[in-house]
Amino acid sequence: MRAALNAYANLRPAVVLPQLVGASSLKPEIVSGVDIMIVRELVGGIYFGAPRGFGKCDKTGARTGFNTMVYSEPEVERIARVAFNLAKKRGNRLVSVDKANVLEVSQLWREVVTKIGSSEFPEVELEHMYIDNAAMQMVRSPKAFDTIVTGNIFGDILSDEASMLTGSLGMLPSASVSDDGPGIYEPVHGSAPDIAGKDLANPMAMVLSAAMMCRYGLDLPKVAERLENAVTSALDEGFRTGDLWEEGKKRVGCKELGEVLKRSVVAAGAKARA
Repeated sequence: MRAALNAYANLRPAVVLPQLVGASSLKPEIVSGVDIMIVRELVGGIYFGAPRGFGKCDKTGARTGFNTMVYSEPEVERIARVAFNLAKKRGNRLVSVDKANVLEVSQLWREVVTKIGSSEFPEVELEHMYIDNAAMQMVRSPKAFDTIVTGNIFGDILSDEASMLTGSLGMLPSASVSDDGPGIYEPVHGSAPDIAGKDLANPMAMVLSAAMMCRYGLDLPKVAERLENAVTSALDEGFRTGDLWEEGKKRVGCKELGEVLKRSVVAAGAKARA
C-alpha cells in the first residue's frame, strides 16, 4: 500500500513525555526532555530492491538468499528535502545516518544529502553518522538528536530502538506521506494481532497518529492539539494500560482508556465552541 500510494516519507516522532520518564528503560536524566523526529525513506532500499530471491553458490552449490540495497539520486533528494524542511521547523539540526564506510549505496546517499544541504538548506546544521554509532548514541545520549534522516532498513531499526526511550511502542505514532497524494497514519507497532480482542492494546499511539493526520495531512492544527492534549490529560490523571503501568497508577484496558480520551476530546470541542 505504501508503495502504491508512493508514501515514501515516514515520519516517526519519539517524544518522552514528563509523565512517562519513569517508564523508559533508561535513567530519567538520560531521557528526560527527549524529542526526536526520525524521517525514514519508506519505499526504496533493501526492502524493495531487485534482484532478490534464492539461489545457489557457484563454488559450493550451497543454497543462498540475496537482496539488493539500492537508491537512486532522485529518491535520496526527495527524502532529504522532507527531512531538511522538518529540521527547519524544529531545532535546525539534521543527522543523516548511513554506512558509507562500507556500502556504495550509502556513499551515494551521503553525497546527495550533503549536496542538498549545502545548496538548498545552508542554515540547517548537517551531521553524518554511521548506523552503528547512531544506534549507540541513541541510548547513550538521545537528547543530542533532533531530526534524523535515513534509509528504509536503518530507519526501521532506529525507530524501534527509539520506542524504548519513550517506554512503550504503544506511545509511538507515525505518518507516511507522499508529495501529492493521501498519507497513511498508523501506530509504529502496527495492528498488534497477538493481543487483538484482549482489551490490552494502548490506544494512545493511534490517537497520536490521528493527531499527525490532522496536522500534516488535513491542516487542522487545532484538532491535532485537542487529540494530543487528551493524551496528556489522561496521563496526568494517572491512567495507564499494562505496557506503561506502574505502582500508584490506574491500570485500565484499551476500551476504558479510549472512553477517557474520547471524553477529553469532546469536552475540549465543546469548550472551543462555547
